[in-house]
Amino acid sequence: MSQPKSTFLSREPLTSQDAKWKRLVKTNYIDPHGVKRDWESAERQTRPTDSHVDGVNIVAILNKVNGSEILLEKQYRPPIDQVVIELPAGLIDAGETIEQTAVRELKEETGYIGVADQTTGIMYNDPGFCNANFHMVYVQVDMTLPENQNPKPDLEDNEFIECFTLPVSELSAELLKLESEGYAIDARVGSIAEGIEIAKRLKL
Repeated sequence: MSQPKSTFLSREPLTSQDAKWKRLVKTNYIDPHGVKRDWESAERQTRPTDSHVDGVNIVAILNKVNGSEILLEKQYRPPIDQVVIELPAGLIDAGETIEQTAVRELKEETGYIGVADQTTGIMYNDPGFCNANFHMVYVQVDMTLPENQNPKPDLEDNEFIECFTLPVSELSAELLKLESEGYAIDARVGSIAEGIEIAKRLKL
């Protein structure tokens, strides 16, 4: 499967009143010197009232005979007009646990059935710009299961996602190749790759 091509058309300012998914806010605070200051930021309008986070990022590990592979996605992102290498991810629905969201989103976006076996603490995407946050959930995918032999995603009509896997041990080098081919690398994927390289260098 090849990534469908999207064509960038235009960009224009949008007010919070006209925005459906996000809004701009101004925070007033007093700094350590007693000076009153303002800070402009963005926040999602989709976080359920019963949730402390917006969503999940999923580190799905496919356990194969020849080694572990990480499941990644190629997805066009209009804000940067590039196809981005990302982790599977999604927003939490009201009443869901973090782990339920991860398993559901993995199935919807990739078709794979997995088991959530570890959840991190809360992480923030870009706290100087927005309050968006997430849990990273590790999901194990048993490749011996019949349903994982030919997975079929259940994408929404505005989602164009190509799934692929990379050997965990070669993630950093493979991401460099993808970047040289014009893909953008999501910070979470890049951070995982750098963490693996740090562990190698320090022999952790």
